[in-house]
Amino acid sequence: MRAVTKHLDEKARSIFADLGYTVTDSGGEYLAERKWRVVHVTPAEEFDETPDSGEYRCFVAWSEDVPELERRLETADPDYEWAIMGVDEDGDYEVACHRNAA
Repeated sequence: MRAVTKHLDEKARSIFADLGYTVTDSGGEYLAERKWRVVHVTPAEEFDETPDSGEYRCFVAWSEDVPELERRLETADPDYEWAIMGVDEDGDYEVACHRNAA
């Protein structure tokens, strides 16, 4: 079990703010806006259902949860461009996988 220093949703919000996005709460997820792009940011700590809308989505998960989340998204095959950002305990992150809408 990981030691919780900061909740995943706080880390997700912080990462996008640091990248220059304006971040607003949208009921369980965030909208990250910069220039013309609006990204739906979904902290995936307690990810239950695949969202069915949004042109661009970024799911933020703990690094060790990325493979399972990727399998779930590939199985659901949503009709939007998505990425998964894996975050570690120190707040370091990387875009672990990415899929363009077909």
